[in-house]
Amino acid sequence: MHEHAIGLPVTRKEDFRFLTGHGTYTDDINRPNQVYAYILRSPHAHAAIKSIDTSAASAAPGVIAIFTGADWDAGGVPCGWQVNSKDGSPMNEPPHYPLCKDRVRHVGDQVALVIAESLPQAKDAAELIVVDYEELPVVIDMEKAIAGDSNLVWDEAPNNLCYDWEIGDEAEIDAAIAGAAQVAEVEIVNNRLIANAVEPRAAIGEYARGTGQYTLHTTSQNPHVIRLLMGAFVLQLPEHKLRVVAPDVGGGFGSKIFHYAEEALVTWAAPKVGRPIKWTAERNESFISDAHGRDHVTRGKLALDADGNFVAMKISTIANMGAYLSTFSTCVPTYLYATLLAGNYTTPQIHCNVRAVFTNTVPVDAYRGAGRPEATYVVERLVNEASRITGIDPVEIRRRNYIKADQFPYQTPVALMYDIGNYEPTMSKAIAAADYAGFEARRAEAAQRGMLRGIGVASYIEACGIAPSQVVGSLGARAGLYECAKVRVHPTGSVTVFTGSHAHGQGHETTFSQIVADRLGIPFENVDIVHGDTDKIPFGMGTYGSRSLAVGGSAIYNAIDKIIAKATVIAAHLLEASEQDVEFVDGQFRVAGTDKTLGLGDVSLAAYVPHNFPEELEPGLEEQAFYDPANFTYPAGTHICELEIDPDTGEVEIVSFVAADDFGRIINPMIVDGQVHGGLAQGIGQALLEGCVYDQDGQLLTGSYMDYTMPRADNLPAFQVETSVTECTHNPLGVKGCGEAGAIGAPAATMNAILNALSPLGITDLAMPATPHRIWQAIRSATPAAAAE
Repeated sequence: MHEHAIGLPVTRKEDFRFLTGHGTYTDDINRPNQVYAYILRSPHAHAAIKSIDTSAASAAPGVIAIFTGADWDAGGVPCGWQVNSKDGSPMNEPPHYPLCKDRVRHVGDQVALVIAESLPQAKDAAELIVVDYEELPVVIDMEKAIAGDSNLVWDEAPNNLCYDWEIGDEAEIDAAIAGAAQVAEVEIVNNRLIANAVEPRAAIGEYARGTGQYTLHTTSQNPHVIRLLMGAFVLQLPEHKLRVVAPDVGGGFGSKIFHYAEEALVTWAAPKVGRPIKWTAERNESFISDAHGRDHVTRGKLALDADGNFVAMKISTIANMGAYLSTFSTCVPTYLYATLLAGNYTTPQIHCNVRAVFTNTVPVDAYRGAGRPEATYVVERLVNEASRITGIDPVEIRRRNYIKADQFPYQTPVALMYDIGNYEPTMSKAIAAADYAGFEARRAEAAQRGMLRGIGVASYIEACGIAPSQVVGSLGARAGLYECAKVRVHPTGSVTVFTGSHAHGQGHETTFSQIVADRLGIPFENVDIVHGDTDKIPFGMGTYGSRSLAVGGSAIYNAIDKIIAKATVIAAHLLEASEQDVEFVDGQFRVAGTDKTLGLGDVSLAAYVPHNFPEELEPGLEEQAFYDPANFTYPAGTHICELEIDPDTGEVEIVSFVAADDFGRIINPMIVDGQVHGGLAQGIGQALLEGCVYDQDGQLLTGSYMDYTMPRADNLPAFQVETSVTECTHNPLGVKGCGEAGAIGAPAATMNAILNALSPLGITDLAMPATPHRIWQAIRSATPAAAAE
């Protein structure tokens, strides 16, 4: 086996660059004659702009230009997905201009762009701008927002409603629930989260007057989509006149998928000032300008028959859009959430209603998992509640209702067709690793120490590699969701891969190189991966939703197929053999049944030195493939959390966490483990620590690391990661996707464990984040006698 073959834990080749300070991040880039931008942002959650006086600021030292909404002469930042309400009417889609024209709608909204010779000069000048605001009523609470026509974020959106969408037959589900033996019910809040990538967002806009070429360097997860949206919808630029470059990007977690106003601003203003313009977000600025995640209020019912079988589910969700529609915001609570409510189970009937609402808050969009964590949390909280009211063990009730291995492909009642899976063996691995059978003894021992011990189980399924383009287009997507790859074999036999998948910490350079090295039989070190530049890559749809390997990797795989086919023709010519007699094995082209062979390097050299090629044989060895999947992929698994709670303080200690997942074929198990660990940290962070809080005036109370609690290493246990394999049936690699699994399974597993620990006190519900204070309050409310002591 090749030492870097598919399936081996190859050390990441990009880590030398990242760990020794040799990466090139957007803020590392400086252009000749560069100036700096600072954005004056609204201090109010909702206010009319009566006037803006920039005269004093314009006269300040170093100031080159100041722009306000009155100067903006281009289009608005578009939403990438159209969703229709259940009555067929299109969603309310208000304009989103990069600079506010007459009203601000959340704290942090863009009011003025100040450009100066230095950043301190730009910031000083911004303080001299006088804005006459007339404060307006504010709406923060989703249920209040949708309750009446007062406090409208947008005059054209009655009841602050963006859309009222549904899937399933509500009347049939109501009838099934009415006839059920038992009904589990939950009311839950999926807390709003703030993504915190290591590198804050940054953008540099540049314009070459001689060629009319615009260049944007930006911290983006999908530069081609930024080029598409900004070129076509905002600035109306011919695509070939706009280059978008996203070099090394320090993490994204979804928050860098979207097209942001700041990218448009610096690109739009660059020709106006005749110099490159650089903007870099400060950390606190990121809290009020990066898209937030999650933020649902949900009521759910799960109906069961007398044997504990699920017969129907009804879900009603209000989803917060914030003040504007971000790029993918509208599809997250519909096509990425409601369609996953079947989970791993054979629930025959499901109805889901989603009402998306505007509030005076930062826009909400996809965040690690995007819709799938929200769906899993609802389903798994309902399943645990069903376990409680029926008395059926949490493992047994899941096993009883799982889709069985012989039922695949499985059509769910919420549109998706799962291609393959086998959930019970994966759960069995988790049960064994967690020593589920020995839990009661550990609980008893903990009780002797005065501690409350709990165990929580959560199964999940995810839809990764969102596709195919034909289907998502019919559902409102305003772009295709394929991926592109170009593979270039150089004369010496080394290879460069140009991929539309964007890497921002996932290890693409290693994983993709393994695929190339394995298939072409060349040294791993002889493969280079190029990404993140629209002038170098034919096209791309970027990285999100665990699509890089399933979609981007498959495009590479197919391009390699074309390389092998072309090289076989050349080898046959060189070997003076029939093409049908030449086979490619372990990097060698061999005439079957003979000892006549040629290496890939020999063939590639001849491809570029075609002195004796016949007329019909084209020189060169470079191929390109677009891959549009036939379906999503469906990773699935079971996570088990065991923890202890100190009843005197409410402090939680996770003592073990097992993640057993089926990711299909695994290319690099070490990278998969790392992806799972990171996702678990974010999922546990949501369950225990993270929560975005606004006051009633729309001021963000969790606007810094002093108030917003990120998980740290000492909050987390040593994770146990188990894997099982059912290979995806419709991509050539058999892979599924692993990047989001931890964030999907962990919140439900952790909260189920907390409720299990608190169950002796009669506590059956608790909201995320389950902070020590919240747990302590619940314990005191449940034990008033103890509180009085």
